[in-house]
Amino acid sequence: MLAIIIPYYKFTFFEATLDSLAAQTNQNFKVYIGDDASPESPNDLLEKYQQKFDFVYHRFDENLGGTSLTQQWERCIALSNNEEWIMILGDDDVLGENVVDAFYANLLEIKKEGVNVVRFSTQSIDKVKNIISKVYINPKVEKATDFYYRRHSGDVRSSLSEHIFRRKSFLKYKFKNYPLAWHSDDYAWIEFAENKPVFAINDAIVTVVISCESLTGRTTNLLKKNIARSLFYMDLVKNNLNLFDENMRLPLLLQAEIAIKINRKLTLKEWNVLFFEYLKNYSTLPMLKFIRRFVKSLFQ
Repeated sequence: MLAIIIPYYKFTFFEATLDSLAAQTNQNFKVYIGDDASPESPNDLLEKYQQKFDFVYHRFDENLGGTSLTQQWERCIALSNNEEWIMILGDDDVLGENVVDAFYANLLEIKKEGVNVVRFSTQSIDKVKNIISKVYINPKVEKATDFYYRRHSGDVRSSLSEHIFRRKSFLKYKFKNYPLAWHSDDYAWIEFAENKPVFAINDAIVTVVISCESLTGRTTNLLKKNIARSLFYMDLVKNNLNLFDENMRLPLLLQAEIAIKINRKLTLKEWNVLFFEYLKNYSTLPMLKFIRRFVKSLFQ
């Protein structure tokens, strides 16, 4: 069975999220709503949905998402039972009416392939429901690293809500506790997949709201996003670079360096990590440029 986890905080778009759950053509799921001590109680709204779909609501006494969004996700998952599959749905995102049905329609193939991560097509809208992106579709099966590299290159978008993953993968790896959980989902899909393909369902769409109120659309948190980005890329370099195709590795090494430099100078330890990865993935010109940048940094 499928557990749909909603870490709740903002009321603004929550009714549309709940409407999309009530409209699912396949109701074989259970919803767990974890209220992060929000000042906007959803209790009256939730009363409308008591007979429309199966859900559990729990209000936490202390706000956690303000300091660690990934820990808020994880304590919301802890509200669930032992469902094999998990989706974390944003409190402002909307499922197409056939999302759950499409998941079950593909489940035999998903299990046959040993897949740990499933993703749906997505489209972005603004806060007044204007469509602001095309529908993004994906190869039916794709390495998680190939998908991330396409995202890194700006060819595709990705967010938390359009993914379903195995509980056992989550329990094994959990989420990296990056600031604002920025890139925490990107890193999770690479780890959760365990070098098995990510399975795409392209005939069902998850709609994601991008606004000044959403984490993605907000511009007042750029420092934290940049710090998270640098941590993410260094984790990729240290732990996962070998999973990427050879032609992807040098651009990712350069991106790790750039991400750190946005906020500060690299430490000698970071230069050392990058140096040994450049050696392992040796190419003369990139190596010479890297050495030149390192030497230049010593005099800055």
